Amino acid sequence: MAQPLKIAVLGAECTGKSSLVLALQAHWQTRGAKVVVAHEVLRQWCDQHGRTPHANEQHAIAQAQAELAEQAIDADYLIADTSPLMTAIYSDVLFQDPSLFPFALNHQRIYQHTLVTGLDLPWRADGIQREGPDMRARVDARLREVLQREGLAFSMVYGQGPQRLAGALAVLEPGASTLPQARSNWRWLCDKCSDADCEHRLFSDLQAAAMR
Repeated sequence: MAQPLKIAVLGAECTGKSSLVLALQAHWQTRGAKVVVAHEVLRQWCDQHGRTPHANEQHAIAQAQAELAEQAIDADYLIADTSPLMTAIYSDVLFQDPSLFPFALNHQRIYQHTLVTGLDLPWRADGIQREGPDMRARVDARLREVLQREGLAFSMVYGQGPQRLAGALAVLEPGASTLPQARSNWRWLCDKCSDADCEHRLFSDLQAAAMR
């Protein structure tokens, strides 16, 4: 059986993770590749229960998310629409519970690529899962902090629609795009905030420089 290229798409709420996953899936499927998507367990859980999970329910969600990804082996690509690491991040930020990190970090190392969706998309309410723009910024900052601390390489992805897909493909298919998406363990200039406008301006400047 083929072992897929494993890609985790991470990011705070309302940063376009699922849209990017679907765009990548469509891109490769139109080229004849077999693509498996490990969909977000939390969204399904919230739809089923009509609420967000409590602290003692986070571990089961993280385990279920990991199992979806680990079961996918006969494919060209596995795309995880989030991973247990995001569950660990939210457990830490919301409940001050860091106990999921060892399990989540161990699982994260199965992915050859980790994409982190940037804060350049506007925040929008979407059912019961989303906490608000302030929480989005806190989660984004904590995610980057943990990835950098643990030495887990990641690449930032920005833009809307085709631009965001092109940015992801620039990482996943080197040479397919000229957009200057992130480098391994990329660290943006403003270390003390997660200001979306500031970050978006930085990316825009990089993109403009690449086109000169």
